[in-house]
Amino acid sequence: MNALAMFQALMNTIFGDVMRKFILVFFDNILVYSPDWESHMRHLTMVLELLQTHQVANRKRSSFGQILVEYLGHIISLEGVAMDPSKVQSVLQCLVPKNAKSVRGFLGLTGYYY
Repeated sequence: MNALAMFQALMNTIFGDVMRKFILVFFDNILVYSPDWESHMRHLTMVLELLQTHQVANRKRSSFGQILVEYLGHIISLEGVAMDPSKVQSVLQCLVPKNAKSVRGFLGLTGYYY
């Protein structure tokens, strides 16, 4: 039940000082980002060594050297961070809220991108 919270706590402990400098962890995703390829290789090596030391990794779910990444409803690329067009389309196709509960749900959905 608390597996994701435990994972997040473990990642915060493992990555400590470098968290949010070149690593983002959200749920069970670890995103390593860098301004250039050389520093990315250093960052990635450090991350993989830490994961190996703590025996926390899933090679089957890993991908490396991507120039475009879909992450939490965003597209991250060399051009920067943008909203995922398919997510925007989903919001545009939502039904018009008819009551307070559906308005709250809609605002929660759209508020994520605000």
